[in-house]
Amino acid sequence: MPFYDQYVEVMLSAEKIQARVKELGEQITREYQGKDLTLVGIMKGSLPFLTDLARHVDLPVTIEVMGVSSYQGGTETTGEVRITHDLTKPMANRHMLIVEDIIDTGLTMKFLIENLSARHPASVKVCTLLEKPSRAKVKVAIDYKGFVIEDRFVVGYGLDYGEKYRNLPFVGVMRTD
Repeated sequence: MPFYDQYVEVMLSAEKIQARVKELGEQITREYQGKDLTLVGIMKGSLPFLTDLARHVDLPVTIEVMGVSSYQGGTETTGEVRITHDLTKPMANRHMLIVEDIIDTGLTMKFLIENLSARHPASVKVCTLLEKPSRAKVKVAIDYKGFVIEDRFVVGYGLDYGEKYRNLPFVGVMRTD
Protein backbone atom coordinates (compact mmCIF):
# COMPACT_ATOMS: atom_id res chain seq x y z
CA MET A 1 0.00 0.00 0.00
CA PRO A 2 1.46 3.41 -0.97
CA PHE A 3 2.35 5.71 1.95
CA TYR A 4 -0.28 8.27 1.03
CA ASP A 5 -3.31 5.91 1.07
CA GLN A 6 -3.80 6.40 4.79
CA TYR A 7 -3.46 10.21 4.57
CA VAL A 8 -4.90 11.36 1.23
CA GLU A 9 -8.15 10.69 -0.62
CA VAL A 10 -7.99 11.10 -4.44
CA MET A 11 -10.02 14.02 -5.81
CA LEU A 12 -8.60 14.17 -9.37
CA SER A 13 -6.84 11.07 -10.68
CA ALA A 14 -3.49 11.20 -12.43
CA GLU A 15 -5.18 10.03 -15.64
CA LYS A 16 -7.81 12.76 -15.51
CA ILE A 17 -5.15 15.42 -14.85
CA GLN A 18 -2.94 14.21 -17.69
CA ALA A 19 -5.84 14.17 -20.16
CA ARG A 20 -6.77 17.75 -19.26
CA VAL A 21 -3.15 18.96 -19.37
CA LYS A 22 -2.86 17.52 -22.90
CA GLU A 23 -6.02 19.40 -23.96
CA LEU A 24 -4.69 22.65 -22.48
CA GLY A 25 -1.35 22.18 -24.25
CA GLU A 26 -3.10 21.65 -27.58
CA GLN A 27 -5.24 24.77 -27.07
CA ILE A 28 -2.20 26.87 -26.14
CA THR A 29 -0.34 25.55 -29.19
CA ARG A 30 -3.18 26.67 -31.49
CA GLU A 31 -3.57 30.08 -29.90
CA TYR A 32 0.12 30.99 -29.75
CA GLN A 33 1.18 29.84 -33.24
CA GLY A 34 3.87 32.17 -34.59
CA LYS A 35 4.30 34.00 -31.27
CA ASP A 36 7.29 34.24 -28.95
CA LEU A 37 5.88 32.46 -25.86
CA THR A 38 7.39 32.25 -22.39
CA LEU A 39 5.81 29.95 -19.83
CA VAL A 40 6.25 31.49 -16.37
CA GLY A 41 5.90 28.80 -13.72
CA ILE A 42 5.12 29.90 -10.19
CA MET A 43 7.26 27.96 -7.73
CA LYS A 44 7.02 25.54 -6.17
CA GLY A 45 3.51 24.25 -6.67
CA SER A 46 3.20 24.69 -10.44
CA LEU A 47 6.38 22.79 -11.34
CA PRO A 48 4.79 19.37 -12.11
CA PHE A 49 1.98 21.08 -14.05
CA LEU A 50 4.44 23.39 -15.86
CA THR A 51 6.63 20.46 -16.89
CA ASP A 52 3.75 18.34 -18.17
CA LEU A 53 2.08 21.30 -19.89
CA ALA A 54 5.31 22.32 -21.65
CA ARG A 55 5.59 18.82 -23.11
CA HIS A 56 2.16 19.28 -24.72
CA VAL A 57 2.81 22.75 -26.15
CA ASP A 58 4.13 22.11 -29.65
CA LEU A 59 5.99 25.42 -29.99
CA PRO A 60 9.55 26.59 -29.28
CA VAL A 61 8.72 28.05 -25.85
CA THR A 62 11.06 29.41 -23.23
CA ILE A 63 10.49 28.68 -19.57
CA GLU A 64 11.02 30.98 -16.62
CA VAL A 65 10.15 30.45 -12.97
CA MET A 66 9.12 32.93 -10.35
CA GLY A 67 8.73 32.39 -6.64
CA VAL A 68 6.02 34.15 -4.70
CA SER A 69 4.56 33.41 -1.32
CA SER A 70 1.40 34.37 0.51
CA TYR A 71 1.12 31.35 2.81
CA GLN A 72 4.29 31.44 4.94
CA GLY A 73 3.87 27.78 5.90
CA GLY A 74 0.20 27.59 6.88
CA THR A 75 -2.94 26.41 5.14
CA GLU A 76 -4.51 29.88 4.84
CA THR A 77 -3.14 32.73 2.74
CA THR A 78 -1.91 35.77 4.64
CA GLY A 79 -3.01 38.02 1.78
CA GLU A 80 0.44 39.58 1.67
CA VAL A 81 2.32 38.52 -1.47
CA ARG A 82 6.08 38.68 -1.68
CA ILE A 83 8.54 37.71 -4.43
CA THR A 84 10.98 35.03 -3.29
CA HIS A 85 12.59 34.41 -6.71
CA ASP A 86 12.36 36.70 -9.73
CA LEU A 87 12.62 36.05 -13.47
CA THR A 88 16.11 35.90 -14.95
CA LYS A 89 15.39 37.44 -18.37
CA PRO A 90 13.73 40.64 -19.59
CA MET A 91 10.14 40.05 -20.74
CA ALA A 92 9.60 43.12 -22.95
CA ASN A 93 7.63 42.25 -26.11
CA ARG A 94 7.27 38.58 -25.16
CA HIS A 95 3.98 36.76 -24.77
CA MET A 96 3.90 35.53 -21.18
CA LEU A 97 1.71 32.72 -19.91
CA ILE A 98 1.65 32.50 -16.11
CA VAL A 99 1.36 28.82 -15.11
CA GLU A 100 -0.05 28.36 -11.61
CA ASP A 101 -1.15 25.34 -9.60
CA ILE A 102 -4.21 26.88 -7.95
CA ILE A 103 -6.09 30.17 -7.83
CA ASP A 104 -8.26 30.63 -4.77
CA THR A 105 -8.45 34.17 -3.37
CA GLY A 106 -7.01 35.65 -6.57
CA LEU A 107 -4.74 37.97 -4.56
CA THR A 108 -1.48 36.32 -5.62
CA MET A 109 -2.53 36.18 -9.28
CA LYS A 110 -3.64 39.82 -9.26
CA PHE A 111 -0.22 40.74 -7.87
CA LEU A 112 1.54 38.63 -10.52
CA ILE A 113 -0.44 40.07 -13.42
CA GLU A 114 0.26 43.62 -12.27
CA ASN A 115 3.95 42.92 -11.61
CA LEU A 116 4.55 41.15 -14.92
CA SER A 117 2.49 43.65 -16.96
CA ALA A 118 4.81 46.40 -15.72
CA ARG A 119 7.65 44.65 -17.58
CA HIS A 120 6.10 45.60 -20.96
CA PRO A 121 5.37 42.16 -22.40
CA ALA A 122 3.40 41.70 -25.62
CA SER A 123 0.73 39.96 -23.50
CA VAL A 124 0.16 38.35 -20.11
CA LYS A 125 -2.31 35.48 -19.79
CA VAL A 126 -3.07 32.98 -17.03
CA CYS A 127 -3.17 29.19 -17.00
CA THR A 128 -4.09 27.38 -13.79
CA LEU A 129 -4.58 23.74 -13.00
CA LEU A 130 -7.19 24.45 -10.30
CA GLU A 131 -9.60 27.23 -9.43
CA LYS A 132 -11.56 27.60 -6.17
CA PRO A 133 -14.10 30.29 -7.06
CA SER A 134 -15.83 30.13 -3.67
CA ARG A 135 -12.69 31.63 -2.06
CA ALA A 136 -12.22 34.50 -4.53
CA LYS A 137 -11.58 37.89 -2.96
CA VAL A 138 -10.65 39.56 -6.24
CA LYS A 139 -11.68 38.62 -9.78
CA VAL A 140 -8.86 37.66 -12.13
CA ALA A 141 -9.17 36.55 -15.73
CA ILE A 142 -8.21 32.91 -16.18
CA ASP A 143 -7.48 32.16 -19.84
CA TYR A 144 -6.77 28.42 -19.47
CA LYS A 145 -8.24 26.39 -16.62
CA GLY A 146 -7.83 22.74 -15.76
CA PHE A 147 -10.51 22.14 -13.13
CA VAL A 148 -12.87 24.03 -10.84
CA ILE A 149 -12.93 22.51 -7.36
CA GLU A 150 -14.85 23.03 -4.14
CA ASP A 151 -13.31 24.76 -1.14
CA ARG A 152 -11.20 21.96 0.29
CA PHE A 153 -7.50 21.96 1.13
CA VAL A 154 -5.84 19.90 -1.61
CA VAL A 155 -2.42 18.30 -1.97
CA GLY A 156 -0.54 16.46 -4.68
CA TYR A 157 0.65 17.23 -8.20
CA GLY A 158 2.72 20.11 -6.83
CA LEU A 159 0.38 21.21 -4.04
CA ASP A 160 1.71 20.68 -0.54
CA TYR A 161 0.93 20.47 3.12
CA GLY A 162 3.99 21.53 5.10
CA GLU A 163 6.12 21.06 1.95
CA LYS A 164 5.06 17.39 1.72
CA TYR A 165 2.83 15.52 -0.79
CA ARG A 166 3.91 17.59 -3.84
CA ASN A 167 5.17 14.36 -5.44
CA LEU A 168 1.77 12.65 -5.63
CA PRO A 169 0.66 12.08 -9.25
CA PHE A 170 -2.95 13.07 -8.43
CA VAL A 171 -4.73 15.87 -6.55
CA GLY A 172 -6.21 14.75 -3.26
CA VAL A 173 -7.71 15.84 0.02
CA MET A 174 -6.14 15.11 3.40
CA ARG A 175 -8.12 12.44 5.26
CA THR A 176 -9.63 13.49 8.56
CA ASP A 177 -10.77 10.03 9.69
